[in-house]
Amino acid sequence: MDSTCLIGGLGFSEGPRWHGGRLWFSDFGRRVVRAVDMVGGVTEVLEVPARPSGLGWLPDGSLLVVSMEDHRVLRLEGDQVREHADLSDFAAFPCNDMAVDARGNAYVGHMGFSLLDQPLRPKPASLLLVRPDGSAEEAAPDLLFPNGVVVSADGATLVVAETFGERLTAFDVAADGGLSGRRTFAELPGRAPDGICLDRTGSIWVADARGRACLRVREGGEVTDVISTGRGCYACALGGPDGRTLFLCLADGYHPRAMQKNSGSIEMIRVEHPG
Repeated sequence: MDSTCLIGGLGFSEGPRWHGGRLWFSDFGRRVVRAVDMVGGVTEVLEVPARPSGLGWLPDGSLLVVSMEDHRVLRLEGDQVREHADLSDFAAFPCNDMAVDARGNAYVGHMGFSLLDQPLRPKPASLLLVRPDGSAEEAAPDLLFPNGVVVSADGATLVVAETFGERLTAFDVAADGGLSGRRTFAELPGRAPDGICLDRTGSIWVADARGRACLRVREGGEVTDVISTGRGCYACALGGPDGRTLFLCLADGYHPRAMQKNSGSIEMIRVEHPG
């Protein structure tokens, strides 16, 4: 399948979300949140000095943004930026991706160790729950780099990518937002699942940062599609007018030297099943 470049010149794009007829994303290489339409028209939404990552919206339309390096979730109301949650009691290393459900519960991952250390020393971390009032708690412990997060359309199931666990892990979501029933959605040996998105069949597209690919996975681990991206694929999202455009966040690497080249891009490709 052939892809088309939607936007280039990015430091490192993350957290893509289709919302209100545009693709919203964080360029944490350039420390800014942007929105882009289907023909490449870009709007700068918000500067985040401590690097933006995961994005989502509260039921009232307020934008939530993960501020990575100072362990916060910010809330944009009109043109006013406020602190929505302080996660510093839970996260010693950068926070990253986030999913916000229809009730306004935000699920935020954090790294648990430094990606810049050599050799890498992966350590477990937790998925955090930030309630609509901004209170925070640990929702699920002992995850190996909790990264991309999705919540099913009925709000009953959450799936998180464990990048260094080489798997997708699922939970049942209670009415109060709590998680239980931990189980493996898919084992992905040899893969590094990063950002993820859910299609209407219940299958998940997975950005494979290690394999330079994006793959579609059914519950149980069957891989139905593999898109070769030629370089690191760190996040993905379904959107477009009919929900059948798959957006791929590509970059040469996570290291600051790679980001400084501003060679990141977001590619788009048509797929069969909408999001």
